Amino acid sequence: MSNTETSNPTQLKRTLKARHLTMISLGGSIGTGIFLASGGAIHTAGPGGALLAYAAIGLMVYFLMTSLAEMAAYMPVAGSFKVYASKFVDPALGFAIGWNYWYNWAITIAAELAAVVLIMKFWFPDSPSVIWSGLALLIMFGLNYLSVKGFGEAEFWFSLIKVVTVIIFIITGIMMIFGIMGGEAIGFKNFTMQDAPFNGGFLAILGVFMAAGFSFQGTELLGVAAGESEDPEKTIPKAINTVFWRILLFYILAILVIGLILPYTDERLLSDSVSVSPFTLVFERAGFAFAASVMNAIILTAVLSAGNSGMYASTRMLWDLARDGQAPKFLARLDKRGVPVNALIFTALVGSLAFLTTFFGDGVVYVWLLNASGMAGFVTWLGIAISHYRFRRAFIAQGGDIHTLPYRAKWFPIGPLLALILCTFIILGQNFPAFIGGNIDWNGVLVSYIGLPLFLAFWLVYKIKHKTKVIPLKECDLSKE
Repeated sequence: MSNTETSNPTQLKRTLKARHLTMISLGGSIGTGIFLASGGAIHTAGPGGALLAYAAIGLMVYFLMTSLAEMAAYMPVAGSFKVYASKFVDPALGFAIGWNYWYNWAITIAAELAAVVLIMKFWFPDSPSVIWSGLALLIMFGLNYLSVKGFGEAEFWFSLIKVVTVIIFIITGIMMIFGIMGGEAIGFKNFTMQDAPFNGGFLAILGVFMAAGFSFQGTELLGVAAGESEDPEKTIPKAINTVFWRILLFYILAILVIGLILPYTDERLLSDSVSVSPFTLVFERAGFAFAASVMNAIILTAVLSAGNSGMYASTRMLWDLARDGQAPKFLARLDKRGVPVNALIFTALVGSLAFLTTFFGDGVVYVWLLNASGMAGFVTWLGIAISHYRFRRAFIAQGGDIHTLPYRAKWFPIGPLLALILCTFIILGQNFPAFIGGNIDWNGVLVSYIGLPLFLAFWLVYKIKHKTKVIPLKECDLSKE
């Protein structure tokens, strides 16, 4: 294979259609966050508090996605935000974001393998864990190895199952609230009981606000997929235009329905077990038999979807790092179908090794890896906001007409600046309870914030070694090559 084929980013096959992109961006935000964690959010902050926290995060994600869409429609590359940070801010920031994002998703693969084991134990409690984790890894690897179209098609159907589930749940819930299903009309009594709609005050809402941020991680996959999409100038804006309404529909309406049907005082909402998922509880109350088994199967598709997407995103980011000489060169190889096979194998191995740490030392190593990964997602979002702010300013400084952009993010510069402030707030407030009270919980601080020094180390090492500086606006590389 020639050097041109292995190094040119356009050699990735542009076979993702508009429907694939739409479902990738949508499916990225629908997962265990809505199916399981939403119950805990309502129990902690009350139905009103949970709604407020998720609405604020939803608004931030909307601004981040429109920022990303503006850059991705103009410059669709597999390296996405890593490339944008390198070209519009500082090459050191791009390097750090690239490795940060690869690590984030490689560890997420390990988390999804662990989740698959828990889900399968629901049906087969005495079965060996390694069977299910191994099978899940093979499925994720296989879907990514086949072709980018194989990944896109699998993600389309995975996401469709999740979307249909949430729509059925919302319709069922509304019918129960007004007494059309499940007997007596529930009405709005659970929104006014005891301390509802808000419970636990500002600190409770703040805690949910932090957790809600994790639920939306994955929406930025659209930027990575842009490098392999057909006609990105049209398909990306089409996929992003409805993202806000989808977030509003799926998260806000689902939380509203749960908060109206189930009292926030119900202790079962705190559990992360599928058998008492808020979705399971509502479906059981509506009279659906086998609700727990059905929800378990749906959550299994959500987990496989997250792992499938994680393997795709991390593989493309690693390939792009290698292509730019920022990772071992053998990882930049593409096979004849345009799949970065070496990067895929390496990522799958790292994810598997991280998963194996769940079996050693009571999973302490795994918890540390997972916490560092969680922080990495927010750092990526922060990078997107900074890159877009600089991109638009550089575009204008170099005489560009914003009306010629394939897609323009609304509310500039308010959008990226608001997203930047909220992201910084979430990053710094990851474990605010550790600082409250007489003594600081240093162990809690270390576990929660370990991702930050890792990111800074990548950034500083590259900056010192290559003596990079923030690029002046008039010198930012706006070429689409």
